[in-house]
Amino acid sequence: MHLLFVSSLVPVQKPSSGFDIANRAVIDGLVALGHRVSVVGFIEPGQEPARPQDTHILGEAQLSNARVGAATKLGWLLTALVRGTSLSSAKMLRVSIERIEALLAELLPFDGIILNSVQLPAAFVAVFQRYPNIYVGHNIEADSALANAERARSRFERMMFSREARYLEQYERQLAQGATRIWTFAEPDRFGFGYLLSDKASVLPLVTQWDAPDTLAPVPVEYDLGLIGTWSWKPNRIGLDWFLNRIVPLLPSEMTIAIAGQIAGAPAVSHPGVKFLGRVPDARAFIAASGVVPLVSKSGTGVQLKSIEAFELGLPTVATRQSLRGIDVIPSNCAIADNEAEFARLLTERVAGVGAGTTSRVSGTLFHHAQRSRLLETLQDGLSKLGGAATQQDPIASHPPASGKGRFPLAVHEGGKAR
Repeated sequence: MHLLFVSSLVPVQKPSSGFDIANRAVIDGLVALGHRVSVVGFIEPGQEPARPQDTHILGEAQLSNARVGAATKLGWLLTALVRGTSLSSAKMLRVSIERIEALLAELLPFDGIILNSVQLPAAFVAVFQRYPNIYVGHNIEADSALANAERARSRFERMMFSREARYLEQYERQLAQGATRIWTFAEPDRFGFGYLLSDKASVLPLVTQWDAPDTLAPVPVEYDLGLIGTWSWKPNRIGLDWFLNRIVPLLPSEMTIAIAGQIAGAPAVSHPGVKFLGRVPDARAFIAASGVVPLVSKSGTGVQLKSIEAFELGLPTVATRQSLRGIDVIPSNCAIADNEAEFARLLTERVAGVGAGTTSRVSGTLFHHAQRSRLLETLQDGLSKLGGAATQQDPIASHPPASGKGRFPLAVHEGGKAR
């Protein structure tokens, strides 16, 4: 099959965020199944596409709120208000509908489109939904926006998150209803678009890289606990704040706790062992030098890629149940706790075990192999439904209607309405 993979950000050679890693896993899986994949989307400055020969760049774009200035954020907000769309889709409107239509016409014939997350697909939904498609829901974005609204620190922030949630709910419902299949990364998310749609939703197990990671070479433990993440993403920050405010005060004062990754407004912490390292040059080397990895998710939907990475590397972990969403088989070296005192106790015991040589790292090869095998099976099953949709419809994949004409009226989101 020839598939289009449409995404706000294209898969890159050196993925760092959970979004990047998940994109690579899906693309690598589709290619491993023997399909041709053409990729359409933006790319962040300084990145290189994972498959340059098959990637069609809409332009360079820095889409992270944490990495842009106030003027850029204001521009996004004004676009969202004037065009009546979500902030996430307003970032996509730097390209025109004519550009999208022309690019799709150049890429014909294709068998269907993989609509990856809500941002770019929602901005030009009527164009993409002319063709058989599968929707990939990385998270239930409307739920995440609502959770952020509940935890907002100001009335304006609460209002903006609530507005975002309303638009995202509408867009996610429209994308899910129009898809032949829905792929999510966690079992609860199968029902996030409505129970009537859950039968066409499947969970994609993920790996952080296609080949099994090499076993970590023994290195001296530099930090008792090591956490790394994209802390600018609100659900991640909620988990980090919970850990710092509720768990760290219960830990021994001699314990060393390193936190890697950019963090805006690092909170004041009285524990003498806490160090904020910022962005580290080698995330895997940092993890390898950590005795135990706390997995501290308390909010959000979708899968936690940092949990999968820790299991692939065989690292001792203590995890909240929220950190394990999307993971069916939990390795033996992962302890689970949601109670704060129990979480702190398990961390203390595991750190002591590392020092005494009784808590060891295990091979993550079997975990990785099981995840990858189930990923391929789920991808293949979804594509078989996509192939059926392509043959049942009129031959739109070969002869789409011209802009605004034909069976499918043009309806790009503007003001949350069709035009």
